[in-house]
Amino acid sequence: MHFTLTDLVTDITQNGAESGADLVELSVEETVASAGKREFRFTVKDNGKGMSSEELSRAQDPFITDGIKHPGRKVGLGIPFLIQTAQQSGGGWDIKSEKKNGTPVSGETATDCGTEISAWFDLDNVDTPPLGDIPGMFRTVLLFTGPDEMVIRRFRASAPGAGGEGHVEYEIRKTELSDALGNLEDAQSLILLDQYLRSLEDDEE
Repeated sequence: MHFTLTDLVTDITQNGAESGADLVELSVEETVASAGKREFRFTVKDNGKGMSSEELSRAQDPFITDGIKHPGRKVGLGIPFLIQTAQQSGGGWDIKSEKKNGTPVSGETATDCGTEISAWFDLDNVDTPPLGDIPGMFRTVLLFTGPDEMVIRRFRASAPGAGGEGHVEYEIRKTELSDALGNLEDAQSLILLDQYLRSLEDDEE
């Protein structure tokens, strides 16, 4: 199977979009430690229906499926594959969820209903998948149906000694883009959206 880290992020973000949430937040970071170690980290948080402890356990089991096909799903890697990939590439993962009946999960009391999934990867590890197309991934998740709002936060740190070159930091909201471009699924809007997202990824001083 050929896949990238952006495939994993897309898949987990689509889970959030299909959770009954009206808000999905995606954070994507690339950092460089003082020793030069590069890390990729992402977090997807939604205010959807959440999961009970039993549901959360099943979601992490690669041998259990609900048998329900996700309409339009292009990747379908799932939480078990995310966990396996993070562990094999020198990273880690964390999942917190609270069902709408208020039952806390993972031993923590969440302030809101919904699910938060984080994973991180050592970009210099030989077993880490390639990064993939970050702007293309953002374009894809912004077109997911379901939530009224999709918030994307992006951070990429400069390499030590780079003097700020390569530093990127921005936040975008689906509602604001829709106000500016109209229907994001229109051909012309898609072209402008893609150009805008790629311009944000250009190195900033």
